[in-house]
Amino acid sequence: MIPKLATYIVKRGIILLLTVVIAAYMTIIVANMGGYVDEIIKSDLYLSISQNIRQNPAYKALNETQIRWLINATYTNELKKIGFDKPFIYRSFSYLRDALTLSLGRALFISSDSGSKNVRIIILERLPNTVLLFTTTQLLLFFIGLFAGLFLARRYGSLLDRLSVLFAPLSSMPGWFYGIFLILLFASFLRLLPYGGMVDVPPPADRFNYALSVLKHMILPVMSWLVAYIPINVYVRRTFFLMFSSEDYVELAKAKGLPESLIQRKYILRPTLPPIITDFSLTLISSWMGAIITETIFNWPGIGSLFYIASMMFDSPVLVGLVVIYAYLLALTVFALEFIYAILDPRIKAGGM
Repeated sequence: MIPKLATYIVKRGIILLLTVVIAAYMTIIVANMGGYVDEIIKSDLYLSISQNIRQNPAYKALNETQIRWLINATYTNELKKIGFDKPFIYRSFSYLRDALTLSLGRALFISSDSGSKNVRIIILERLPNTVLLFTTTQLLLFFIGLFAGLFLARRYGSLLDRLSVLFAPLSSMPGWFYGIFLILLFASFLRLLPYGGMVDVPPPADRFNYALSVLKHMILPVMSWLVAYIPINVYVRRTFFLMFSSEDYVELAKAKGLPESLIQRKYILRPTLPPIITDFSLTLISSWMGAIITETIFNWPGIGSLFYIASMMFDSPVLVGLVVIYAYLLALTVFALEFIYAILDPRIKAGGM
């Protein structure tokens, strides 16, 4: 049994690692536009060197030929210093090695709040902000959908059940769409909540008031996602539980006279947990990296807004770093889910054991 489990773990680990490698390399190619971004950087570098030399009073005595020679020599040295004297295809594998080891290098244009150009510092500075906002949101969505779905499944055909079906199409609009109206209502018209940002300006000095300020700024972005995604979450959970409620073993449990709470917990909730936890885990990870518009609208200093800024500025090291970290998080999540399935559902056995 143990050798089979070890073999299974190794196989799954190799497959997920290869997936991360392929995703990282494709990101490097796309982020650099096959080397086109390098040409933009080279042009900007040459222009900057040329302007600095021509405007330097120390070189006024030089003629045009000498100035051009000095510009080209300085430009060549700078290219060697940053490694741009080698072909892009060669450097792409160096980028891949650095990305996989999380040696993400330096950003081209973006700096952290502390002034650092280190990509790892830039990302780690913003990641906790996104985790705080969207982990809170996803946990609320998960538990509201879970308990409301169970409640409605027990009351199939009731007025509340019909209303849940009626309101489900509201989730066709994304969270940021409702966020705009919430800003207009609560920030612009009623002036009860801030327009955006993460904390008041200037930030409160003591920790308690600082935490209260952050919570106040979280209300609108969290509310926008709750309004957008609660209807579909409740509808999906309710449908899951209804499907499992009609299984033969559930009918047998009812015929035996088992308590309703036991039937709901053991015969309906537990078999549905694997797909529910999968959906929650993958949604949580993707929300950390995919909330670009929401964070931009609410001016929330997280990973989503960083991804947007890096895309606009063609800062390929930051883009690669974001995607690689996301790939690692996704791979680890999928790897962990394989074992969670075996624990939650006894019908599933790892590696055919």
